[in-house]
Amino acid sequence: MSQNGNSSITIKLPFPPSTNQYYRSIRMGKGVRTLISEKGRAYRDQVVGECCVAHLTNTLLGGRLSVKVTLSPPDRRKRDLDNFNKGLLDALTHAGLWGDDSQIDDLRVVRGAVAKGGHVLVEVRELEVLRMAG
Repeated sequence: MSQNGNSSITIKLPFPPSTNQYYRSIRMGKGVRTLISEKGRAYRDQVVGECCVAHLTNTLLGGRLSVKVTLSPPDRRKRDLDNFNKGLLDALTHAGLWGDDSQIDDLRVVRGAVAKGGHVLVEVRELEVLRMAG
């Protein structure tokens, strides 16, 4: 983890579960309710723990954000990059890195090299918002 003031943060985290593994649906009466699965809760707790060790819990970055996610999978299996963002970003919200992931205006997801056990590198930067008069 590295931090330059409060404007830029980089943290290495465990490889996230896919959206299909992060959530589960249960029938409730006539409807269906979607909940975070046991695997999803365990991942969220890991992320909170890693952020705590890196002194990033309750950082609550303000303003608009740019986030680059580099997913380094544990093996060469075929994976859709977009299938890992929701749980990861929600876990970082839960850790208090930012107020809400709706603050992210620029999200880039990159496939990294295969790494033993897999990991994800998250780079967060506060954007300078230019306000135009008029």
